[in-house]
Amino acid sequence: MLAQREARRGVYLDTAAALDPVIFAERAGIVPDRWQRDVLRSSATQQILLCSRQSGKSTVSAAIAVHTAVYHPNSLILLLSPSLRQSQELFRKALDVYAGAGETVPAEVENKLTLELSNGSRVVSLPGREATIRGFSSVSLLIEDEASRVDDALYMALRPMLAVSQGRIVLLSTPAGKRGHFHAEWMDGGDSWHRTMVTAHDCPRIDPAWLAAEQRRTPRATFQQEYECAFTENEDSVFSHDDIRAAITPDLMPLFPAGGTT
Repeated sequence: MLAQREARRGVYLDTAAALDPVIFAERAGIVPDRWQRDVLRSSATQQILLCSRQSGKSTVSAAIAVHTAVYHPNSLILLLSPSLRQSQELFRKALDVYAGAGETVPAEVENKLTLELSNGSRVVSLPGREATIRGFSSVSLLIEDEASRVDDALYMALRPMLAVSQGRIVLLSTPAGKRGHFHAEWMDGGDSWHRTMVTAHDCPRIDPAWLAAEQRRTPRATFQQEYECAFTENEDSVFSHDDIRAAITPDLMPLFPAGGTT
């Protein structure tokens, strides 16, 4: 009888974890912040996380990746960063989540770059180079870490992978100036994006006294970018991004229309 009750309890807990990614994350040893709970439970196919350093954006993204792999058979999850080292760091967090959750679906392949499960799902870690990603298709979930530093051409090459599968995409990063696809999607991407902003002041794991000391010793623009999620101006720019945008108007006819006609 005890064994049967334990078996039923195990089935109940696994069903609860399948239905609620927050329960899955907690089973893996993560205590999600409120914003992480919202991100885990979001049904949006496009999520963008504008977050401070050390706020937990990589941890929550790793939990989303593993939950998808475990409970959605035959899923292909790609973890992409500007460099292979950065992708491997995110992948290690995914492996930690997988192990912490109890490895409910056995692994058939587990190495430094790939986790393949017996249910047909794969989690693959990739560097931010177009040559390494073009062979993939029907992607279920694409997670782009340090997205503000991923090349825009690569981002454009990634998006068609979601067309047939209608898969999900998660962009996560601190800002890196008022430029690039991460800034563009955050500012002008429209209502199809579920946006989350978390500054260092919002993170309960960052000591306010340490943060205040860091603010005193760090250049203002750097502190605003790294800890307060501000899209700061490039110091080398002659004109500000906002001034350039304000100078553009669709009402003027071009001097040299397309096609060369006058």
